[in-house]
Amino acid sequence: METRVCNFCEEIIRGRQDKKFCDDACRSAFNNKINCDQTNTMRNINNVLRKNRRILEGLLSCVKEGKTKVSGKKIQELGFIFNFHTHTQTTKTGAQYFFCYDYGYMTLKNDYLIVIKKKA
Repeated sequence: METRVCNFCEEIIRGRQDKKFCDDACRSAFNNKINCDQTNTMRNINNVLRKNRRILEGLLSCVKEGKTKVSGKKIQELGFIFNFHTHTQTTKTGAQYFFCYDYGYMTLKNDYLIVIKKKA
């Protein structure tokens, strides 16, 4: 009979023939180790997207009509990163909005942006 060892801690495995790990902790640790690079990349991107959304939300928090005009310089000073957005939407007139989840912006002339919240 062949001795089987855990894929993570290399302890001897007892039990089913197809078992690869000695317990759930080793199975979880093994999978976390394999996926940590991908998970870190996704976590960093999601953090940027959430920060961008918070900035857009904050700009609209004191405006009643649901949209506002802001300078590109001001939004960058708040830490907004323009390369990160969840999706785009093109209007019938060809204008393009960039969204971070439900908050979006469109670039205007003279380095200004219009910020909106997408209606549910």
